[in-house]
Amino acid sequence: MSLIIRGGTVVNADQSFTADVYCEDGIIQAVGADMDAPSGVEILDAGGCYVMPGGIDPHTHMQLPFMGTVASDDFFSGTTAGAVGGTTMIIDFVIPGPQEDVLETYHKWRDWAEQASMDYSFHVAITWWNESVHEAMGTLTREYGVNSFKHFMAYKGAIMADDETLVKSFTRARELGALCTVHAENGELVDHLQEKIFESGITGPEGHPLSRPPEVEGEAANRAIRFAQMLDVPLYVVHNSCAHSLNEIARARREGQRVYGEVLTGHLLVDDSVYLNPDFAYAAAHVMSPPFRSKGNKEALWRGLQSGDLQTTATDHCCFLAEQKAMGKDDFRKIPNGTGGIEDRMHVLWTHGVNTGRLTMNEFVAVTSANTAKIFNIYPRKGVVAAGSDADLAIFDPKATHTISAKTHHQNVDFNIFEGMEISGVNVSTVSQGIVVYQDGDVRTEKGAGRYIDRPCYAPYYGAIEKRSAATAPGAVERS
Repeated sequence: MSLIIRGGTVVNADQSFTADVYCEDGIIQAVGADMDAPSGVEILDAGGCYVMPGGIDPHTHMQLPFMGTVASDDFFSGTTAGAVGGTTMIIDFVIPGPQEDVLETYHKWRDWAEQASMDYSFHVAITWWNESVHEAMGTLTREYGVNSFKHFMAYKGAIMADDETLVKSFTRARELGALCTVHAENGELVDHLQEKIFESGITGPEGHPLSRPPEVEGEAANRAIRFAQMLDVPLYVVHNSCAHSLNEIARARREGQRVYGEVLTGHLLVDDSVYLNPDFAYAAAHVMSPPFRSKGNKEALWRGLQSGDLQTTATDHCCFLAEQKAMGKDDFRKIPNGTGGIEDRMHVLWTHGVNTGRLTMNEFVAVTSANTAKIFNIYPRKGVVAAGSDADLAIFDPKATHTISAKTHHQNVDFNIFEGMEISGVNVSTVSQGIVVYQDGDVRTEKGAGRYIDRPCYAPYYGAIEKRSAATAPGAVERS
């Protein structure tokens, strides 16, 4: 199937220019001005619009079994909602339970994901440790294209990785050339604060942010960064919600450490006042971890994104319906953690980033696709509009407007954290594998059309630890 996207302005992370984009067999074949259209080729008019790489959301949880229920968006509905908003790939998470076989869990998630309409890949969580986990990490990198491993430093008694697990998993990842990612919250402190706050008589959603203050995030981020420094492994810190963790990332990067930071669109735009709403359903719909923070933290995160200390944007898309959130009606600790956003990420970032001058169009592309593709080693297959890259494209009309609402969104959830937000700059067409899957309200996605994307490991690097060990050995002389 052939497609020419005609007359738009191509926007990549490094440059913008007027050009046509010719796609065939799922690949961008050429990018250039005034292309001749071969017989039978489909023409998509992009005049007055921006043609950008399809978004890559590096942090989603489709149909995740969690806290006694299952997230309401499955891989088809979730990726379809993403396509409407211009996102053409997700990186989801395989999360084994305590003592659950890692490879069996991976294959279970792969089966679930076969219904995805857009391309997908997986981070694999390391939630416990023995020799079988060590071997599984090797198998996943060699045979299944997994190059990143997730570590939850929160959720004590469930999926929390203790310090021993972090050390052993980080060490193994380094051997394999893989990237470590962390959910940075001190699980011991959270558990203690949850019990203390609940026993004080605070049982509603307002107890959630009180039990997870910024300090528990900052401590965990610092600990993970220091572990990564000592073990000489690259680190990616997910969903930074506050200045405390951002400052730790910035410090480490100034010291030359390879640390990356992710921010959620929700944490850039929603503040913690939502938890004080007297309507339980409204407040509970915003319960996620880390929680939404004060307005000052939002501004710090924007500065982190502008400065480059935060490189990627994500959603942590993990939806639960009102009836599921009601499981914690009398105990905030039982409210399933998660919110949506995969359909809205690109729109709200354009409106509140590009339109306000916080981000240039090129920076927008960097933080919505290109940086993720580079960090997780799928660039230039993804994240750029160029000959040879996958024909995954988002076409934005900067003059189009839309009001976000749960009544009209495509996410399978009855609440939207951006409800009523007016956006200016709308994705009007989405191309996946060279096929128009969304155009002006017409959703054309197909169940199972998404492909699993291998992400090769980087070459293992053994130099720094050995050099550091030699330099600090007894009798060693520091050399300039």
